[in-house]
Amino acid sequence: MTDTTKVRGYQTLFHRHKANPILTAADWPYPAHTVFNAGATRLRDGTTLLLCRVEDRCGHSHLCAARSANGVDSWAIDSEPTLRPDPANFPEELWGIEDPRITFLEELGKYAVAYTAFSKGGPGVALALTEDFRQFERLGLIMQPDDKDAAVLPRRIEGSFALLHRPMTDSGAHVWISFSPDLRNWGSHKLLLQARKGGWWDANKVGLSPPLIETSRGWLMLYHGVRQTASGALYRLGVALFALDRPDRCLLRGDSWVFGAETSYERHQGDVPNVVFPCGYTIGPDHDTINLYYGAADTSVALARSSVRALLRWLDEHGSPC
Repeated sequence: MTDTTKVRGYQTLFHRHKANPILTAADWPYPAHTVFNAGATRLRDGTTLLLCRVEDRCGHSHLCAARSANGVDSWAIDSEPTLRPDPANFPEELWGIEDPRITFLEELGKYAVAYTAFSKGGPGVALALTEDFRQFERLGLIMQPDDKDAAVLPRRIEGSFALLHRPMTDSGAHVWISFSPDLRNWGSHKLLLQARKGGWWDANKVGLSPPLIETSRGWLMLYHGVRQTASGALYRLGVALFALDRPDRCLLRGDSWVFGAETSYERHQGDVPNVVFPCGYTIGPDHDTINLYYGAADTSVALARSSVRALLRWLDEHGSPC
């Protein structure tokens, strides 16, 4: 997928799948209120795995895996929660676990699942490792509240693991990067992508969406920006590019958003209207097609496709040096 079409004079960089939404609570083998914000990965046998956030009827969330040969339909869903909150041993998970991002760490031969642990103190970043999405090694809370929207990079940078995350600070909600020798102890915190101010679409609050996409030109970031309006918040996606050897150095940032709520299942048919919120992607066999899995209106899982080359070309044309 290398070409884009135009709608109202603008390039359409993401194309929604005609089967959307591809997963809802009605598909679940046990009672669920909503299913959304799924982390994604492609397993060694080519199967697409989505680790979905499932909100129960108490209002608490857990994670449940769904597997598909083509990443679109015929999902095999675990018959019970795949990763449950464990507040007895991890009190930071008292009110549920949410919004996973999955990264395969080749060095360890394991998948790192960064997720939000919701406690009385607020949301914090927790990390777990798994080889098969059956058994998990919890590493516990690695970033204290209020912090979320986290993902690990797939390989070390200058000898250290790297984590992107979104702490709330006195200056607002921005994307930061931190480094660790062992995935447990984190430091060298640096501001990575700052929310703009004023009337911008991404003013005051931004956060990482899926994990970074490694390209020959750098790390491609899809991030969400939140704009507050008289009728509520608008969650939309933007694009930025960071240096391969220095992921803390931003090269280009798009001025406009590239994907926002348009359809009824994104705007009206859900708990939280006007939200598109990706937590995962897979790359197609052509090494270019992006299969982006996103939460629609905090209620269902949907799929949109784009192209690495198209996004980089768009940044060249519509991005500004950071």
